[in-house]
Amino acid sequence: MAGVEQHTIGRRRWLVLGLGHAAQTASCAFLYGIPFLVPAMSEAENLTLGEAGAVVAAPSIGLLLTLIAWGAAADRYGERLIMALGLGLSGALLLVSALGTHSLTVLFALFVAAGACTASVNAASGRVVMGWFGAHERGMAMGIRQTAQPLGVGVAALALPPLAEPFGFRVAMVFPAAFALVVALLVALLVTDPPRPPKDPSGPAHASPYRTSTLWRLHGASALLVIPQFTVSAFAPIYLVAMHGWSPLAAGWFLAVVQALGALGRLATGYWSDRVASRLRPMRVLAVVSAAVMLLVALGDVSWPWLVVLAIMLAGVITVSDNGLGFTASAELAGLAWAGRAMGAQNTAQNVAAVLTPPLLGLVIGESNYALAFGLVALFPVAAIWLTPVRAEPR
Repeated sequence: MAGVEQHTIGRRRWLVLGLGHAAQTASCAFLYGIPFLVPAMSEAENLTLGEAGAVVAAPSIGLLLTLIAWGAAADRYGERLIMALGLGLSGALLLVSALGTHSLTVLFALFVAAGACTASVNAASGRVVMGWFGAHERGMAMGIRQTAQPLGVGVAALALPPLAEPFGFRVAMVFPAAFALVVALLVALLVTDPPRPPKDPSGPAHASPYRTSTLWRLHGASALLVIPQFTVSAFAPIYLVAMHGWSPLAAGWFLAVVQALGALGRLATGYWSDRVASRLRPMRVLAVVSAAVMLLVALGDVSWPWLVVLAIMLAGVITVSDNGLGFTASAELAGLAWAGRAMGAQNTAQNVAAVLTPPLLGLVIGESNYALAFGLVALFPVAAIWLTPVRAEPR
C-alpha cells in the first residue's frame, strides 16, 4: 500500500507542476503580450503612442505593488486558493477590458489591477514546487516552471496579432482573459497544496529570515544579474536592425530561437544545481560567464559582425539561465514558512531592475554607443559575483 501511495503522490506532484507551469504561462501571456497589441489598441481606443506606452507599463506596475503581499498570502492560506483566486480575478478584469470602449484612465486602471492580481501566480506557483519536490530534484522542477515565461511570450506572439488584425484589440483581449480563467478553474479543481509542518508561531522556522544579510544579498545579486538579461532582450532587436541592417522579421526569428535556447538553459542549470546540491555556486559561475559574454558583445560591436551575432546568441542564453537558481535559493534559504514572501521579494527586486534597465541604458547608448553600454553592463554581474552569498548555503 505504501508503494501505491508513493506512486500516487509522484503523479500528483507532476500534475501540480504542470498546472503551476500553465498558470505562469497564462500570466506571462498577458503581462508580456500587451506590447503585441499596441497598434490595434491605439486604433481601437484612440490612444497616442505615449498613452499606449503607459497602458503597456500598467500590468508591471500592478505586479510590482503586490508580489510580496501575494507571497505572504500563499504562506498563510495555501497555494491553490491564492493561485486560482488571483489568476481568476485577473482573467475577469481582462474580460471587462475587452467589453466596450474605455477611456485611457479606465483601461490603465484595469490593467494595473489585472497585473496586481496575476502577481499571485509568481510566488504561489513557485511555492507549490518548493513543497512538492525534494531538494535533490527541486532545481530541475523549478527550471521547468521558469520556462513558462518564454513560452507565455511565444503564445502571445502567435495568438494575439492574428486575432487583433482582423477582429480588433477587444476581441484579441478575450484570449488572455479566457486562458487565465480556464487555467484558474483547473488549478482550483486539481491542484493539491503540499503537506505543511505543524504550526508553531514561536518556533525558529517562523522567525524572519531577513534578520540576517543572506536573503538581502541574494535578492541584490539576482537583481544585478537581470540587467544583462534585459539589456539583450530590450536592445538586441533594434541593434541588429539599426547597426547591422537586419530586417525586423529576421531579427525577430533570430531572437525567438535564442529565447528557446534560453528556456533549455534554465532547465540545464536547474539539473546542474540538483547534481551539485547547490543553487548559489552555479549562480556565481554564471555571473562570471555573464560578465565575460557581455564583454564579448562589446568587443564584437567594434570588431567583426559575426562575432557580435554569436556573442548576442550566447548572452541571450547565459543571462537568463540563472533565474531559476536565485528563485529556488530564495525559497530554500527562507524556509517553507517564509517561502512565498521570499519569492515575492526576489521577483520584486528583479522586476525593479528590469523596469529601470531600458531607459537608463538608452541614455548611455544615445545614438550608437552600444559597445560602451554593453561593456558597462558587464560590471553588474561582476558585482553579483561578490554579492552572491555562497557561504550561507547549507553544504
